[in-house]
Amino acid sequence: MTDVKLFRPLHYRSIFISDTHLGFRGARADYLLEFLESVECDTLYLVGDILDIWEMRRGLHWPDTHNAVVQNILARARNGTRVVYIPGNHDEMMRDYAGMSIEGIDICLRAVHDCADGRRLLVLHGDEFDTVVQCSRLVAILGNRMYAWLIRANHWVNRLRSAFNRPYWSLAAHLKHRVKNAMQYIANYEEALMHEAREAGVDGLVCGHIHHAELRERDDLVYCNDGDWVESCTALVEDYRGELSLLDWVALREALGEDVPRTRRRAA
Repeated sequence: MTDVKLFRPLHYRSIFISDTHLGFRGARADYLLEFLESVECDTLYLVGDILDIWEMRRGLHWPDTHNAVVQNILARARNGTRVVYIPGNHDEMMRDYAGMSIEGIDICLRAVHDCADGRRLLVLHGDEFDTVVQCSRLVAILGNRMYAWLIRANHWVNRLRSAFNRPYWSLAAHLKHRVKNAMQYIANYEEALMHEAREAGVDGLVCGHIHHAELRERDDLVYCNDGDWVESCTALVEDYRGELSLLDWVALREALGEDVPRTRRRAA
């Protein structure tokens, strides 16, 4: 693992991460660990699919970087950071512990986050609004197998790019953004989540699940998808004024000499 750290920790009021898929060979736990070692926050939300139990049932893959990520999160909980874990579909067995606190980590099915500027955000993983997952578990599992194959191919593509001193690039994300049906699926998913936010009477929501980071406002609601740590390596962060930003770690680590981190998109 490359030893990369910022010159000083980045301080945030809240950080939201999801879809880290620890236990999956395609997880970028190395980048996630770099990120976690470079930030501090008052509240850390784990918005589902933190553990990939689907993959671990096929065969255990648990390198040191995956364990180090877990230990980092546990240490935060011990040292006063509020950690909220909202299980997703890949770690759905953890939903049996909803309402409990384990090692200082609060486990719940969904939460409401109060921003510093007074906005209230519904926080949930989002798989319950995915028609593929809800209608056919078999189709979802088969899709997961194909996705795993694509991520393995992505690994070799990036090894080649690294040999030519090129930055990390996601083949899966590249293909997803160019397939019309995939983009329509994302649009339908976003619309379903926005409807849920309206029904809940909140000012917006934070979700994950579809590995597509997004931050935008529509009809006085803010939609936040914090992305993933397989393809995009992104996190949603809130500063002490309540401003939300998507932090792109791949872009940020390319600018380690700069004092101000670059963010992909903002919503005031």
